[in-house]
Amino acid sequence: MRASVQPPPPPSDLQPTPERILHRLEWRVIRRLDGIFQGDYRTLFYGAGLDFADLREYQANDDVRHIDWNVTARMDSPYVREYVEDREVTAWMLLDRSPSMSFGLEERPKGLVLTEVVATLARLLTRRGNRVGAILYTGQVEQTIPPAGGRNQVLRLAHDLLRPPAATRTATDLSGLIFAGLNTIKRRSLIFLISDFISAPGWERPLTLLARKHDLVAIRLWDRREVELPDAGVIVMEDAETGEQLLVDTGDPGLRRRFAELARVREERLKAGFMNAGVDPFDIATDEDLVVALVRMAEQRKKRVR
Repeated sequence: MRASVQPPPPPSDLQPTPERILHRLEWRVIRRLDGIFQGDYRTLFYGAGLDFADLREYQANDDVRHIDWNVTARMDSPYVREYVEDREVTAWMLLDRSPSMSFGLEERPKGLVLTEVVATLARLLTRRGNRVGAILYTGQVEQTIPPAGGRNQVLRLAHDLLRPPAATRTATDLSGLIFAGLNTIKRRSLIFLISDFISAPGWERPLTLLARKHDLVAIRLWDRREVELPDAGVIVMEDAETGEQLLVDTGDPGLRRRFAELARVREERLKAGFMNAGVDPFDIATDEDLVVALVRMAEQRKKRVR
């Protein structure tokens, strides 16, 4: 839900462009990350770019994501796949561009944060000779960008993400995006699934399959106004997914309490969905420092693989 009254767009000379976004990120984000990680991003990209080498029996502390369930069923004992690391990583970005991703402050909606996260991760990867591709999704597959390397690929990703998404007035079903990834990406890859995960139910099962087949990093983008309604007086709210409008008095304490309770229930359902899928997502808020968020993500990934 968002207010229907929008301020005028910024002057054209202030409009974001791929070059301006990447230049700003290289100075304000990537340089700071270089100083923190000293060029070693294995904690961010651990497990990517792997080729199958052998099978062996499961041992304590093995990564359960490497269990081969078919062999385990035949042998009646858990077996894991062993991998050798490639020189290069192939990464895919599965990107949600549904209407709810437009929510947020006008100067920093979730869609812009999505562009910044993608450009940062893609630049970190392509600087080391790795390739990055993407699937853009707006309720149906909008575009598939084949993997490629280099700075121009990062600029292409940013350019396509800055384009207005295709208009839709139906509730988002993320299952379509996840199945598109399963059907498109045949070789084990590093996959970033980036969304606000506002979706019709049923995405948990395909997410489980995606996590078993690939090294999956699920990133959830959110805005604080989605969980706490500010006191802004009487305004018209619009559901970004369906276009439904409602006149509400945000100054009503009872309304704000009910809104907070609904948000809490939604958060619990989302948490349960990820738990059922066996996936632990990383949350990034629209008002969060991107360097802080990525460092936190690296630390959490490092703990998970110990």
